[in-house]
Amino acid sequence: MMSLQEMSDRLEIQDLFARYSFAIDDRDYDALDRVFTPDATIDYSETGGAKGSVAEIKRWLPVAMKKFPKFQHMVATTQLTLDGDKARSRTILFNPMVHADADGREHIFFIGLWYRDELVRTADGWRIASRYEEMGYAYDAPTNMGEIPPIPTA
Repeated sequence: MMSLQEMSDRLEIQDLFARYSFAIDDRDYDALDRVFTPDATIDYSETGGAKGSVAEIKRWLPVAMKKFPKFQHMVATTQLTLDGDKARSRTILFNPMVHADADGREHIFFIGLWYRDELVRTADGWRIASRYEEMGYAYDAPTNMGEIPPIPTA
């Protein structure tokens, strides 16, 4: 049977993952400061994105996501291992996206992946200390998306 602490931790971590999804989908990249630890590493490289610190990823996201007028980050089943003030997780993400080509035509496609996270309990609640995006599949992804931009300099 789960303790009250474990139930609370699991709910708080579930909420953390939802906050991440809404920050990305609302393009509120400053909200990521309340999702990640200040020294967190974020690695989107397996799925064609950037790898860097929270500050670097916050600079990169507005540039990288310009070609996608609409998207939804839907987190689902999480495999979570709690160990005191630390945790590890693997969470499914289903990500429908709309790509706008140079002529403004929109193309809907789907990506399925896993977030592999290391989490820590802080004075402000649970935060992600490390996120790795593991590619699962892409369905009907456009071939004309162009190059992924590098992380802009500060």
